[in-house]
Amino acid sequence: MNGSEVHFWPDNKKISVRAGTTLLDAGRKAKVHIRTRCDGKAACLMCKVKVDDPSGLAPMNVNERLKLGTQADEGFRLACQARVIGSVQVTVPEDPLKAAIRAQLARQAEEDDLF
Repeated sequence: MNGSEVHFWPDNKKISVRAGTTLLDAGRKAKVHIRTRCDGKAACLMCKVKVDDPSGLAPMNVNERLKLGTQADEGFRLACQARVIGSVQVTVPEDPLKAAIRAQLARQAEEDDLF
């Protein structure tokens, strides 16, 4: 097997990539939006993703572990630092701004239903 499969959730998109590809680059190839501001330099910490089974990823480097702190133990990785070595399933968290807008729209819809 010369490629590794990355499966992105909740988009349900799969892509085969070469070993050593970062999750950020795999996401770009699969047209999955992963937020970033530092363009992959582990500076902005916006590209956090959740990985339940990390066996398809190379171990964290010291920089990534330090930046994530306790979130590293909860299955979070920085997409710009996590390198694919096998097949892996990745959950991309919802953009906080989109989540806030969705919640506000839901509240407005509930209020509209009351009147």
